[in-house]
Amino acid sequence: MILALILIGAIGYKLSPLLLPKADLFVQPDVGCDLHRTPCTARLPGGGRLSFSLSPRPIPVARPLEVEVALEGLDAERVKVDFAGVEMSMGYNRPTLRAITAQRHLGQATLPVCVTGRMLWQATVLVETDGKRIAVPFRFEAGH
Repeated sequence: MILALILIGAIGYKLSPLLLPKADLFVQPDVGCDLHRTPCTARLPGGGRLSFSLSPRPIPVARPLEVEVALEGLDAERVKVDFAGVEMSMGYNRPTLRAITAQRHLGQATLPVCVTGRMLWQATVLVETDGKRIAVPFRFEAGH
């Protein structure tokens, strides 16, 4: 029994980066962001800028979403977006976006339907560059 608990703890520790996005730097998005209307932005250290958008608008659930991240003043090696329910776990949903250029990344995602109806989501954009990971969390509501 004790050995099983130790094994579960070790596996949980090793897998925790998959479930919880880790970052070297957290950056807050600009105030007044509304992903249902326009792309949202965040100012990055060193004068760079990140723009994040989801379409179609308004943001649907259980339908494919186009995800776009555009960067200014920063080249990314990899960009992922971690979609997580704020008040309820909705499972692992972290697509890696396809690099069109080092500054523009595109991909698709689908938000699952929440049985409670409308739900608060957090889409954390994870940018990997120069051995560092920058995280920018964007919040929005979606659902019925």
